[in-house]
Amino acid sequence: MTTHTNQEYHIAFASLRGINHALADELLERSGSEQKFFESSRRELITAMGFDSKIFDDSYRASLLEKAVKENTFITDNGVRALYYKDPAYPQRLLECDDAPLMLFTIGDMDLNAHRFISIVGTRHASAYGINFVDRLVKEIAERVDGGATIVSGLAYGIDISAHAAALKYGLPTAAVLAHGLTTIYPAQHRSIAADMARHGGMLITDYHSDAPIHRANFLARNRIVAGLCDCLVVAESAEKGGAMTTARIASAYNRDVFALPGRTSDTYSAGCNRLIADNIAGLIQNADDLIKAMNYPTVKKPEQPSLFIELTDDERAVTEFLTAHGDAQINQLTIHLNQSVARVISLLIDMEYKGLILSYPGGKYALA
Repeated sequence: MTTHTNQEYHIAFASLRGINHALADELLERSGSEQKFFESSRRELITAMGFDSKIFDDSYRASLLEKAVKENTFITDNGVRALYYKDPAYPQRLLECDDAPLMLFTIGDMDLNAHRFISIVGTRHASAYGINFVDRLVKEIAERVDGGATIVSGLAYGIDISAHAAALKYGLPTAAVLAHGLTTIYPAQHRSIAADMARHGGMLITDYHSDAPIHRANFLARNRIVAGLCDCLVVAESAEKGGAMTTARIASAYNRDVFALPGRTSDTYSAGCNRLIADNIAGLIQNADDLIKAMNYPTVKKPEQPSLFIELTDDERAVTEFLTAHGDAQINQLTIHLNQSVARVISLLIDMEYKGLILSYPGGKYALA
């Protein structure tokens, strides 16, 4: 009989199709251990459990062990850490969730049981309004919450990557839950940020084996981990249908606090947030103070600073009023509004950004800082 390591038995056992914590505990109680589960015959398992199942099939269990050996080799060769659900380092928040995976594969050094985990999710089509909100939220959490917090998201375009980038920018640990194995990063454009996260106290997390392909259904499945890892979840922008809405509803079902950024009723990617608030699934959030108060987080006393009054020119005031009314704008819109030349408007926007009055975003958009 082939000898296997405990970790190989754990990987194989966690790979059983359709298994959850409750069934796993029952199988282990009746079979004796992961090793005995795989070493027992099908007839012995049927007798011990009192029922038959396809997962008792000898060839099926043998195939899982064979795959587990390959996965363990990948783990060893690539500095991956495998967290089994009975490991003390496995996130205890996830153990509260019936459908949490039995095994996580991680890269990076992070305590997944540390205080204050905040998940931030939203649309891939984020606007300057949503991106600016996420940046301010994470900045204020870093500055005001005593001991900080860990920011969790899914490394996707839009709100997700903005949350990770803001955490790195303001010195907070951040974890990305992936929808595929650790042999790749998707999207590829986010590899550098993923590497920075792992190097700076963050973590990449997945429940998929290294050879698992990228599949659309995986992105919805991984949302349960994003929801289960956190104490509270913030939806920054979302249409009425999408992954962020699914994640919010899962988080609510897990008894996590859910918050949503409200937006204009005419904005497609605020419709989902407005719906969550209207349906009492999410509380309205405008800034970190709303979250800090609701979660009763300890705060660092904010030092008093003298007020700085910036005197605006007529053109600067006109731009400020336009952005206040519209959320964001491109140069051509401001050129028409101000009735100025393009060169004059570009010069004006550069001066305003230098003063900290506005922020520029991809796509040539500008919004108030």
